[in-house]
Amino acid sequence: QVQVVESGGGLVQAGGSLRLSCVASVSILGFNEMAWYRQAPGQQRELVASITSSGRTNYKDSAKGRFTISRDNAKNTVYLALNSLKPEDTAIYYCNFVGVRMAYWGQGTQVTVSS
Repeated sequence: QVQVVESGGGLVQAGGSLRLSCVASVSILGFNEMAWYRQAPGQQRELVASITSSGRTNYKDSAKGRFTISRDNAKNTVYLALNSLKPEDTAIYYCNFVGVRMAYWGQGTQVTVSS
């Protein structure tokens, strides 16, 4: 059973920064794609950023220039650096690892940005 655990969320003022981490219980080299999603209250879960096994990245428009997704294969970890945070970035952030046959979700980490 693959486990995926997020951490790094918290309360920050607008303009501040956070770094989210997502650790897998297995090597991440076997995953085709890893991504961060977020879900705000009353809204659908949305893709924030993704990174493929080849290192290609993709970002939601509002995240471009502010958020950076990266990976550390040796630590089985994917990161999401959040900079210049805005109140509208407030949400639960989830990581998602896509394998050959299954996708795995973490339990989420809360990010709250105060104005």
